[in-house]
Amino acid sequence: MHPLFIADGGKAETIPIWFVAADTYDAVIGKLDARARAFAQAAGFEAKRGLYLPLPGPDGGLAGVLFGIEAAGDPVKDLFLPGRLSGLLPPGSYRFANAPHDARLGALAFALGAYQFTRYRKGQDRAARLALPEGVDGDELSRIVEGVTLARDLINTPSNDMGPAELENAVRALAQKHGAKVVTTDGGDLAKNFPLIHAVGNASPRAPRLIDMTWGDARHPKITLVGKGVCFDTGGLDIKNESGMLNMKKDMGGAATVLALAHMLMSRALKIRLRVLIPAVENAISGSAFRPRDIYRSRKGITVEIGNTDAEGRLVLADALTLADEEAPELIVDMATLTGAARVALGPDVPPFFTDDDALAGEVARCASAEYDPLWRMPLWRPYDELLDSKVADVNNVTAGGFAGAITAALFLRRFVARTKAWLHLDIFAWTPAAKSGRPEGGECQAARALYALLAARYG
Repeated sequence: MHPLFIADGGKAETIPIWFVAADTYDAVIGKLDARARAFAQAAGFEAKRGLYLPLPGPDGGLAGVLFGIEAAGDPVKDLFLPGRLSGLLPPGSYRFANAPHDARLGALAFALGAYQFTRYRKGQDRAARLALPEGVDGDELSRIVEGVTLARDLINTPSNDMGPAELENAVRALAQKHGAKVVTTDGGDLAKNFPLIHAVGNASPRAPRLIDMTWGDARHPKITLVGKGVCFDTGGLDIKNESGMLNMKKDMGGAATVLALAHMLMSRALKIRLRVLIPAVENAISGSAFRPRDIYRSRKGITVEIGNTDAEGRLVLADALTLADEEAPELIVDMATLTGAARVALGPDVPPFFTDDDALAGEVARCASAEYDPLWRMPLWRPYDELLDSKVADVNNVTAGGFAGAITAALFLRRFVARTKAWLHLDIFAWTPAAKSGRPEGGECQAARALYALLAARYG
């Protein structure tokens, strides 16, 4: 059980949190004693979203808390709004005296909102704990919180302490926890078998590698997760500008997110054979850097002309996807901080996903909505394939113009999957630019909760 959660037996000694909206305020206030009602009135408390009022007890202690949420009829509800409480409440043990819009997601947000990245400095003292609402599975919430925390910690770690070797160490630590196996390909074997991964990472003194983790019974359905592990992206010889490079420690967010999802799946002991592939590289600049107009033959045999060295993520994913596809799994999911075009289209909070499988797309959309983990389907529009044409190779890694960048990146990747029964590509941001309910500023684990719900429903 996560230390922020209290099992059912501890509710008697907890402080009540009353959720109030404009349409429920009178009913809730009517249940409080005269002292609390008078205090709320004197304080001028209004039942507006995010407003918070501690209620004093007769002994000077904390008797309860009022917290404003949206009215039931409000078309826009923040189901993670209770996540603000873990940063507001003083130390103590609390319970939901009445339900927010979704008690399970509210409890989850309470724990996720308490996250702090404390590797380099001491965090604030946050000792508020929550008794689990009735019917909420604490073990299930805990494995989700643990996965999200893992991803956030990895993404927030600066690149000087999170290169390819350190990312491999993180994979091995997770594997040891769950009894998984890890094989790493690097050096000459990488150059021979995964030429695109080698090309992207060759300029860095921190050796590139392909990390391959497997877990579960080989007789069970094969699910393969592929995560972009670019530990820092300068853009290569097509160098990024200052603002574009500033936050590139998060360019391994795809790898961090698939590890979070892998933890949830393995902790749940789903009946799957799980494989996680992470091409871990640093896109650096040196005399051995790959160049614009270079041509490489990929693991699949497709020749790729380099139109831009800053479109490196799709290159390393291409070789990893080829390997994943060779054993024809039930499902391949890749996650990557891939294109700025996805952010222009949908902003930082809503990652697009791409798949040819309409049934799978429907499942993803339903789980994303149910888990308050937003995703939006975008089209694999085939006529745009010709925008990736090269006059000297099978394909260029970029288009000549700036249109449909997220779609053309997905179409590039699609060329490297053929045998799998279903393929799902997610273009995530992996970052919260400004703090939101349950989502502190910094590294973020996007899409993993939705995909975990999908896979748990299929194989639980």
